[in-house]
Amino acid sequence: MRRPFLIENPSVMWFLAGLGLFTIVVTLMSEVTGVGLISTSFVKTLGKTLCLCLIAIAMDVVWGYCGILSLGHFAFFGIGGYAIGMWLMYARTEIVVLDSLSGQAIPPTPQEISDAIGNQIFGVVGSSEFPLIWAFADSLFLQLVMVILIPGLLALVFGWLAFRSRVTGVYLSILTQAMTLALSLYLFQNDSGLRGNNGLSGLQNIPGYEGTSQATISIIFFVASAIALAAGYVFFAWVVSGKMGSVIKGIRDNEARVRFLGYHVESYKLFIFTITAVVSGIAGALYYPQAGIINPGEIAPIASIYLAVWVAIGGRGRLYGAVIGAAFVSLVSSWFTGGGAPNVDLGFYTIQWTDWWLIVLGLSFVAVTLFFPKGIGGLFDYLVRKPS
Repeated sequence: MRRPFLIENPSVMWFLAGLGLFTIVVTLMSEVTGVGLISTSFVKTLGKTLCLCLIAIAMDVVWGYCGILSLGHFAFFGIGGYAIGMWLMYARTEIVVLDSLSGQAIPPTPQEISDAIGNQIFGVVGSSEFPLIWAFADSLFLQLVMVILIPGLLALVFGWLAFRSRVTGVYLSILTQAMTLALSLYLFQNDSGLRGNNGLSGLQNIPGYEGTSQATISIIFFVASAIALAAGYVFFAWVVSGKMGSVIKGIRDNEARVRFLGYHVESYKLFIFTITAVVSGIAGALYYPQAGIINPGEIAPIASIYLAVWVAIGGRGRLYGAVIGAAFVSLVSSWFTGGGAPNVDLGFYTIQWTDWWLIVLGLSFVAVTLFFPKGIGGLFDYLVRKPS
């Protein structure tokens, strides 16, 4: 009789236990409990980091396990953010408009309310009409469906066209990057329907929770991000184990041989590409309400390249390696760029880490590639398995 999945994979249990303990400690030490050892802003940073860990796991599955170096998965992350951001901005603006119109002697018509909401949202780009893509922005349920549906459909169509043509290797990477660049350039236009370069802002203000402190909201999203990361880790650990895991790793190592053995390689690749895109969209939907703003720059190709760097630093082909890489780079980046790291005065030149952080990140990537090709996760494996 086969034992339960979690029993056969004790590393998953260890990860869940560690994540659960971390979540409890942060919650108890936050401002919402009155302890205040961890500030609200840092709770948001930790919550966003958990979301980045989730998309890093998705990237590790599609690249580290299946061998598809996608340079477009952050686009799916951004699409998820835009989808939930549209509802957040619409619902919050609707509350403001209704409050401002409530004192009129003649109640406003639904069309007048809609026009006022549209003017508030799109006035910054010289418009007041709702584009077609905002058709469901007034429904939280439908926008949550869009968080899953739009990234999934985009990945399904793109993957089907690419994989059926047997585009592989660097050519596939270039195609995914081109897709991301095209989407980013389109969103920069004011007539894209998503406010162009201004993006969507004020997303940290959750409609219906106007009287709730940001400390409480930050903890709610932090816990939700932790739950999503735990669920994503368990799901992908299940995906990469057993027969399916063996097949996708075989595709990574020798695609022609797997095809010769009778497996429909394109179907496996399409499934992995699509499901990781969906999870990336969910991660984005949790990330941007904590960030407070999303704009087309978030979807630029460089973001997906950073994602690949995180996975490489953490150690691709290891789910926990992706988590380590994303968490490490995210928190260190916040420390360097947020003013935590003191500037270094060399006399003839002052090193300001806000300007030098990307160089440090690039050098770290080169060092890991040269000296620790299996990443931080591989180094951890070595220390754990090193004979005494």
